[in-house]
This record gives sequence, structure tokens and C-alpha cells, in this order.
Amino acid sequence: MRLIFLLGLAGFASAFSLRTTDPMLTIIAADLDVTVRQAALLASAYTLPYALMQVVLGPVGDAIGKSRLVRLALAILTVGLALSAIAPSYATVMAGRILAGAFAGGIIPASMALIGDRVAYEERQISISRFLLAVILGQMSGSVVAGMMAEAFGWRAVFGLAAGLTALICAAAMIGLRGEVETRSALSVADAKRRYATVLSNPASLFVFATVAAEGLLIFGIFPFVAPVLMTHGAAGAFEAGLTIAAFAIGGVLYSAVVRRLIASLGQWGMMKGGGLLAGLAYLTIAFPVPWPMVSAAFLVAGFGFYMLHNTMQTQATELAPTARGSALALFASSFFIGQGVGPVLYGAVADHTGFPPLFLGVGALTALLGFASVRLIRKRPRPA
Repeated sequence: MRLIFLLGLAGFASAFSLRTTDPMLTIIAADLDVTVRQAALLASAYTLPYALMQVVLGPVGDAIGKSRLVRLALAILTVGLALSAIAPSYATVMAGRILAGAFAGGIIPASMALIGDRVAYEERQISISRFLLAVILGQMSGSVVAGMMAEAFGWRAVFGLAAGLTALICAAAMIGLRGEVETRSALSVADAKRRYATVLSNPASLFVFATVAAEGLLIFGIFPFVAPVLMTHGAAGAFEAGLTIAAFAIGGVLYSAVVRRLIASLGQWGMMKGGGLLAGLAYLTIAFPVPWPMVSAAFLVAGFGFYMLHNTMQTQATELAPTARGSALALFASSFFIGQGVGPVLYGAVADHTGFPPLFLGVGALTALLGFASVRLIRKRPRPA
């Protein structure tokens, strides 16, 4: 419990900084004199480096120890957030977000891999769901705090708060995790290639990674556009956007409360199907002219469905390659955040031509099918050991 608590704090910091830009994009755009579409790229500036650095950080965690990687990543994340807060221009804010995202990527995957090392498979999904609760609370806090603070004190105050909070959590991790005993090995390109070859030798790996990439693209890729979408449903601005993104996280909290019963009643495959269907139907609702509180309620349902699907995929990913677990979780997270990073770029172009309703119709329909298609593909392959 002590380990999961400390890792949960680290995951909280990573998630808090991830979701801060989403509800305040219109404020950032006005202050820096850029378009909302350009401001939305600040979300990709965090998520794409987060994804791409996994290829490096996964083997690093396996070699130097996952707890050491978490501590290093927290320290550099603090620096990136501080730079984002004081950056004088759009380009320098972008640079701060890139640095923060690149090293935030070392936190959540390494933490889940460490839980995989310490917890038996039968109880692992429950343990990961407890860690996931801290991550969800970070997402929820980040969006709500950003929405409230940006309107009252400006967007720089939000990044400054994130930097201070991460610095405190980094100090706690430096003290609390330094006693973790982990096997260390030489870090080399050849060793990294060997670990990745071990992961990819499992026939289920590519389908697990494809599913989580689709989750990031379909479910999270739309998040940077929450504020402008809500305006079309009658909302005023950043505060309502923060509440709506928080509603998604609340759906995850509700999932965490009932996860044990869901596993017992539906099993892993049933949770994947049901989760994708719930999230897809929720997004379909947003395509219609409903008032903004209904959009927030739809995000809550989407959050519950997403975590049903995603937590199941996380658990399977921990067993794709037990001898290279850090590398497996790194590829898993990389796939997820590549999907998230591509989403704002793709959806911005689509929304410019079609508007938001057709976009949500397409995203909702594909998300509803995702769980069913993934189960069909993954079950044909040998299940994780």
C-alpha cells in the first residue's frame, strides 16, 4: 500500500499536468494571439513527446530500475512545467510543454510495470485500478483547477501551480522510493532491442497496442476541443470545460469503486465490449443539440466506459513480456499517447470542414465498435502468460 500510494502521487502529478491545457485553450489563444487550433497543438506538444520518449524510457527503466526512472522523470517534469509558466511566447510555451511531456512519459508506465513486478496477476487489475484512481484524480483536479484559475488568475498561474505541486511530489518520491531494491543491468542499444523483441514476440502484443492507440485517438483526441464544443451547446467558457473534463474523470472514480464486481460479473472480455459501447454511445449523444450539462453527463458515462476498457488493457499489457515489463508498458503508453497526440491535429482539420456534430457522430460510432473488434482480434491470439 505504501508503494502504491507513492506511485499514485507520481501518477497524480503526471496526469494533473496533462489535462491542464484543455479547458483554457481559448484563454491561451487570446493571450498569445494565436488561433484556437494553434493553441490546441500545445496538447499535442505534451502527448507526442510523451509517446515517442517511451521507446527510450522503457528500456532505461528496465536497466536502471523503475523507481529511479520515476524519480528522475518527476524532477525534469518540474523543470518543464516551470518553464511553461514563465515562457514569454507561444514558441517557448511549446518548448516547455515538449520537455514536460517527454519526461512525464517516464512516470505512469514505469509505475504500472513496478506494480506488475510486485503484485500477483490475480490481484493485479485491482491494484492497478487503485493506482489508476490517483491518475484519474490528477486528471480531474487538473481540468477543474485549470478552468477556475485560468479565468481568475490567468493560464500562467495554472502552470506555476502544477510546477510547485510536482516539486513537492518529487521530494516525497525521492525520500519514499529510495529504499526500493531493484535489479540493475547494463543499458545499451543491443539490450533495448532484445527487450523489445521479447515483447513483440508475443502474438497478442500488436493487437493490444493497436487497441490502446485507437483509445487515445478516439476517446482522448477530442479533449482539446471541449471548450469550443461546449460553446455550441450554450456554455460560457473555461469553467464549464473544466467541469466537463472532470466529469470524465468522475466516471473513472465510479469505475474504481465497482471494478471488483465488474470483473466478477462480466470478465475481462465483457468489460472491453461494454466499455467501448458505453463510451461510444456517450459521444454520439454530444453530436445532437443538447444543453451543455447533458454534454458533461455524457462525458461522465464516457469516462466510466473508457476505464472499463482501458484498465483491462493495462492489466493484459503487464503480462505481455514479464521479463521486459518496463519495455512492454512503455510501448503500451507510447501507443496510447501517439493516438492522443494525433487526435487534435486530425480533428482540428475535420472540424474546420464539417463542424463538431459530424465529428462526434463518427468518433462515437467507431468507439462503440472498438471493444468488440479488439476482443475478436486479441482472443484469436494466445492470451498473456
